[in-house]
Amino acid sequence: MARHESPDGEWLDQEAGPLVRLYGVTRGRTHGEAVGLDLLSVVVTEAHPPSDARLGPEHLAILRLCRRPRAVVEIGADLDLPIGVLRVLLSDLAAYQLITIRLPNQAALRPDALLLEELLHGLHNL
Repeated sequence: MARHESPDGEWLDQEAGPLVRLYGVTRGRTHGEAVGLDLLSVVVTEAHPPSDARLGPEHLAILRLCRRPRAVVEIGADLDLPIGVLRVLLSDLAAYQLITIRLPNQAALRPDALLLEELLHGLHNL
C-alpha cells in the first residue's frame, strides 16, 4: 500500500484515496441534533451561510447539492460520505437554519393493502 503526499499537501493512499479521518470532518462528534433524520428525508437549501458560520467544505458541498430537493441517501452517495457523518453535517446546517429537512410521509411508505393482497394471491398461485 503506497502512501504519498500530493502536490496540494493532501495525504493519499493509492488504493483507498484521501487519508482524511472522518472524525475530523465532524470535529469528533458522532451524533447530530436533527432528531428522526431518515434516509428518505428530503433536504433543501434555504439560505446562504453567514460569513461567521464555521462551515467546512463538506457543509458547503451539501448546500450546493441541495439547491434542488435531495434525499439524504442521495447526498451521501453524491458526496461519498457515511450516513453517520452526513447526519452530523446536516444537523449543523439545520442549526444555522440554512436547510429544511422534510421527513418522509410514513403513510406513503407503507405498502397498499391491495398490493399486499395481490402479492399474497400471487404467492399462493406459485
